[in-house]
Parts: sequence; structure tokens; C-alpha cells
Amino acid sequence: MAVAESERNVRARQLFAPLAPTYDRYASLLSFGQDPRWRRFLVSRVQAAPQATVLDVATGTAAVAIELGRRYGCSVVGIDQSPEMLAEGRARVERAGLAKTIRLETGRAEQLPYPDASFDALTFTYLLRYVDDPAATMAELARVVKPGGTIGMLEFFVPPNVVARGSWRVYTGALLPASGYLISPGWHEVGRFLDSSIRGFWQRYPLERVLGLWRDAGIESLDRRVMSLGGGIVIWGRRGD
Repeated sequence: MAVAESERNVRARQLFAPLAPTYDRYASLLSFGQDPRWRRFLVSRVQAAPQATVLDVATGTAAVAIELGRRYGCSVVGIDQSPEMLAEGRARVERAGLAKTIRLETGRAEQLPYPDASFDALTFTYLLRYVDDPAATMAELARVVKPGGTIGMLEFFVPPNVVARGSWRVYTGALLPASGYLISPGWHEVGRFLDSSIRGFWQRYPLERVLGLWRDAGIESLDRRVMSLGGGIVIWGRRGD
């Protein structure tokens, strides 16, 4: 049964569509170079064999897909709901010389167009804040991974340390929107959006609840790494039998 597109889906697509040509440059700049480092760490948790096929969900401009291809020499399928981000991703894949091993497709995480146990591993980045039902989405992600395959996630986080959290609030609440304003109207809008989006998600889904969603989806041996004093978090585990 088809899963209807939600307001969150539409909002995310509209928000990021104008940013595709500059996304990677300013995502790195506005995160003080941390976003690319977080993505590399996420990829390092997968440890895919050269003959593996990995699914990268919410692939955007294919940054994680390219890192997977470069690091492991594996095949990668990237899927995203944004045609604009995928167009930029395909150009980046071509420039990286990985067009033979990376394929990018249009689709939504809530209803992946693949059979059960299709992939050896799966990654997803900045996704759960944009879906209405994170539990159902986690179950759908786990569905397409072979038993024993690694599933890994990167997401923004709220620093647990009081001092770091105060600095984070100043940056996301004031400095990030101001910096976005200097770049373009689209980046200003994203800067204004992220503070409430990140805080709101972790208020509704504290870390233990998120880990519970993973366990309920049949993902085992969970581990996590808080990145950059709490600005980001990587979670990974293996699909059970």
C-alpha cells in the first residue's frame, strides 16, 4: 500500500531544492568543516566489501555515496526525494569517476522500491526529522538489508554538556540564521529552520527512544558516537536474523 507524501516531506523538498548547487560547500562551511568529517566517520562504520551493494537513503548530493564508493570500491544505490539534489549528486558522481558503481534514484525512505534483504548495508543522513513516523521508517530501512548487514545513521544532535549546549544554542539560534542571510535567502531559511527542527526532534525522541526504534526494527549490536562536543551523532548496528 502506498504511503502518502506528508507535509514534512513537502517541506523538506521545498526547503532544500534551491540549495543543491551550493549545498556541499556551505554545509561544510557553516558546520566549521564538521559535516564532511561526520560523513566520513559514518562510512567508516559500514566496512563494506568490494562486492557489496550499499543503499544510501536521503543521499542528497551523494556525498556519503561517493565516500562509500571511494573507500570500499563497492556498488552504491543512492535514493532521495529531491530531483534537484539528485541532479547535483549525479554531476558529483561523474566528476568523481564513479558513475559505473553509483546509481542515484528518486524515492522516499517511507516506501523503498526494493525487495526485502536487497542490500548488504545501508546508510542514511539527516532523515528521521523529516518523516512523520520514525518507527515505521526504521522498520522499512531494516527491511531491505540482509541479515547481518550494517545500518548506520548520521544526525544533528543537541550537546549533552551544559556549556557546549549553551554555545550551540547561540550558534543555531542566532549566528547560523545570520550567516545564512549573508549567503542567500534559501540558506537564511534553512538557518532559521534548523534550530527548532533539531531541538524539537530530540525533545520528542530522546536518544534512548531513538535506540528503542532501532531495536524494535530488529537492529542489534547498537553503538553510537557523539561527534564534535555533541553537534552530531552517528548510530550504527546490524540487522538481526
